[in-house]
Amino acid sequence: MGNASSTLTQYDIEEVQRHCNNLFSQQEIVSLYQRFCQLDRNAKGFISADEFLSVPEFAMNPLSQRLLKMVDGLNFKDFVAFLSAFSAKASLAQKVEVIFKVYDSDCNGKVTFNDMIQVLQDLTGSFMSDQQREEVLGQVLHEAGYTKESVLLLDDFIKVFDHANLKMEVEVPVD
Repeated sequence: MGNASSTLTQYDIEEVQRHCNNLFSQQEIVSLYQRFCQLDRNAKGFISADEFLSVPEFAMNPLSQRLLKMVDGLNFKDFVAFLSAFSAKASLAQKVEVIFKVYDSDCNGKVTFNDMIQVLQDLTGSFMSDQQREEVLGQVLHEAGYTKESVLLLDDFIKVFDHANLKMEVEVPVD
């Protein structure tokens, strides 16, 4: 499994399904495998950073350099597991875990104010000044019960997103 000349067996498909918590159907896994083989131009069984950058939507993403650290060298099973976080069926915790990894650029399991500022800078570019970014992020952290000195672990990140999600559900008027 993993190079363009091989095919997926039923066992392979079921194994990949288990690996991604059954977030993709068998047909979706077959389609993802075809896409994986297209990206794996040299049939090495994994996708390099350069091969990921051949996807225009990926290359244009302002966070592509951060994402590349997460996807460079993925085999097919890990490719599907990575993509599963972007599935509509993925839980909030699964999505937040990927977001956390984007912010945790040094892979130490912690996100600092500076880590968040760097991501915000990647996302906003010249549309916001450094001072505006710091003020906005400081306010967001304050509302979530944290300070600029706080070091967030994955559980903290999940709590912040759960809190924000609950707040949005309460505040959205229903007609």
